[in-house]
Formats: sequence, structure tokens, C-alpha cells
Amino acid sequence: MNLYNTIMSYFWLAVACVSFVTVTYLCFTEGFDKYASNYVFAIIALATFFVKRWMMNRVGNHQQFLKDKSNENQG
Repeated sequence: MNLYNTIMSYFWLAVACVSFVTVTYLCFTEGFDKYASNYVFAIIALATFFVKRWMMNRVGNHQQFLKDKSNENQG
């Protein structure tokens, strides 16, 4: 499951980068006022990347806490 979460985390980072580059290109070629609102998609994908990383760290810390607590109760 950890491998899947890592892959999906970097997937969202890649989506954010591709979206940003694509929207920037379209803004320069066809007009900024026409495509500027599409930067929202890049921002959402980047936010998803950071939230996913934060949650992965949080779940990892909680699993370690539960493991330590279980070892404490057994020993």
C-alpha cells in the first residue's frame, strides 16, 4: 500500500506540473484572459500532492505509535 501511495503522490505532482506548463503555454499563445482561470487545476493538483504527503506521514506516525504501544503492553 505504501508503494501505491507514493506513486499516486508523485502522479499528482506530475499532473500539477503538466497542467501548469500547458496553461502557461496556452496563455502565451492564445491570450492570458482566456486561460488564466485554468491555473486553478494546477493549484488543486499541487494541493492534493501536499495533502497526500502530509496524510502519509501522519498515518505512518500513527502506525508507529500503535506498534510501540503494543510492544509496551506485551513487555
